[in-house]
Amino acid sequence: MNRRTLLGGLAAGGLAVARRANAQTTGGMAVLTYHRFHPGVSTSATTVSTPVFATQMAWLASNHVTVAPLRSSLALAHGTAGVSTTVAITADDGWRSVYTEMFPILRQHNFHATLFINPPAIGQGNAYLTWPMITEMLKSGLVDVQPHTQTHPNFNTERARLTPAAFQAYLDQEIAGSRGAITSRLGLPADLLAWPFGIHDAQLEAAAQKAGCIAAYALGSSAIMPGSPDFALPRYQVYETDNQARFAWLVAGNPRQHPKKASS
Repeated sequence: MNRRTLLGGLAAGGLAVARRANAQTTGGMAVLTYHRFHPGVSTSATTVSTPVFATQMAWLASNHVTVAPLRSSLALAHGTAGVSTTVAITADDGWRSVYTEMFPILRQHNFHATLFINPPAIGQGNAYLTWPMITEMLKSGLVDVQPHTQTHPNFNTERARLTPAAFQAYLDQEIAGSRGAITSRLGLPADLLAWPFGIHDAQLEAAAQKAGCIAAYALGSSAIMPGSPDFALPRYQVYETDNQARFAWLVAGNPRQHPKKASS
């Protein structure tokens, strides 16, 4: 499927697809995860082109989908909020294209997003955000910034090469160091964590809690619902090839029922 067909599929007939999706919705909050953006074409598996992202956000707006701050997912998971279909938007790794491509579209629709960053990468080269860019986005009231560990490690790889004691110390520094850097630099709570590569287990979850996090987000195939685990809250990875029908199913929280990802 070429990009013109994909964009047309997203834009045309959106309400009908939304109604079909909502008729089967599980409710809850679908957390949509992005990484990089590109003004022209997708350049990697986790890159979404700006025209596709713009069309996806316009689809949410035209179909009156509530885009909520990510933090509100905690009340839903704890059963202290009513269950209704909402969406949260996140972007991982702190790529500069979040500022140049994503942020203007968020402002256009007044949509909120949470950025999960690796603080040591910020300001390093032209590919990453700078602290002034982050500060500008924070001032808009539309962006929150939370930790994604210090160096975005593969914890399974690191566990295999380190002694148990060394791995625990490494794990503590990756999480607590990331939290501390954001808090000291930006004055934010920095108490929501995104697991690199979606990797998590009981030891990692305990380390996140020890470091002062109140929740952590992984990757998965479900919406956040009452009873979702605080330290393994699911998110969906959004792809360039997520056409109209698939995107509608993601929003509705039906990943096991949605149409297959479109071929490129």
